[in-house]
Amino acid sequence: MAEILIKNVAKTFGAYQALQDINLTIADQEFMVLLGASGCGKSTLLRIIAGLETATSGEVWIGGRRIDHLSPKDRGIAMVFQNYAVFPHLTVFENIGFGLRMQKLPNDEVTRRVERVATLMHIEQLLKRYSGELSGGQRQRVAVARALAMEPDVILMDEPLSNLDALLRMEMRAELKGVLAESKTTAIYVTHDQVEAMSMADRISVMHQGKIVQAASPIEVYRNPSAEFVASFIGNPPMNFLPANAAGDGKWQVAGQTIDGPRTNNAALKFAIRPEDMSLADQGLVATAKVVEPLGAHVLVTCEIDGTIFRVILDSETTVQPGQKLTLAPHSDRVRWFDPDTTFAVA
Repeated sequence: MAEILIKNVAKTFGAYQALQDINLTIADQEFMVLLGASGCGKSTLLRIIAGLETATSGEVWIGGRRIDHLSPKDRGIAMVFQNYAVFPHLTVFENIGFGLRMQKLPNDEVTRRVERVATLMHIEQLLKRYSGELSGGQRQRVAVARALAMEPDVILMDEPLSNLDALLRMEMRAELKGVLAESKTTAIYVTHDQVEAMSMADRISVMHQGKIVQAASPIEVYRNPSAEFVASFIGNPPMNFLPANAAGDGKWQVAGQTIDGPRTNNAALKFAIRPEDMSLADQGLVATAKVVEPLGAHVLVTCEIDGTIFRVILDSETTVQPGQKLTLAPHSDRVRWFDPDTTFAVA
């Protein structure tokens, strides 16, 4: 079992607080993605788990064993970095087996493990080549295979696909998720790319300013963001926001329209909805189209409502011209409401 338990972990660099009271449980064999913008603390948290950084306070447990006082080699982890870190003077076989040789494992065991992970990563035909003869994608496969060959309890990955081109990233995402599921390894994956996070994760931990704002399944994070930051960070384009004023009895005034909403004591909230959750209708929010972008499967229309930018995704057959007035009806079950003071969602 390789459940990871992070308890009250904090990290300061002088006066700067990089991590603030992080609490997170990652289940055995779960694929957890730490997602956030640069500087949010995700790589710092990964390095603390790896033992490359020391927490200012808090505890890290793996498989029921506290490991934050142990050296990296004693933690039962392997790590894949953004740069491939493969040795150019060694063959692929020797690169994958390097850590096993350092452990002084028998030759037949080294061969067994190298061949197994090479097959998993579809590079068994490259074992006799030198890394300088490989493409970027092949080198990345070698780096992952080297980590998996150690048969770690946990594998940590710090933006390992960011150096690859878009098509290769897409191929590697699917391959990597399948390989880790087959190897039954608990994984923590750091990225700022929400597409990687949404497509690969069992759960996503969205980080902001040294805190975990929401930890949930990809669809939960997308459909039911717990905070305004999550709603504005997840999605391309992100959620739209409009000010809403209480009209009494669970009714809210949004851009001159009365919309059903939560019954709270707030005098004001923020109305939020995703661009694809609006439809053209006879009654609804009145918007002025500013920019029309045909994107093949759909049309992205950037509008303006009461001076606020508002984006809507419409069917590709829809014809819209800049300057045209649109009446947009929100899908009522897709609306989210946020407290403008706390920035958290209101039920």
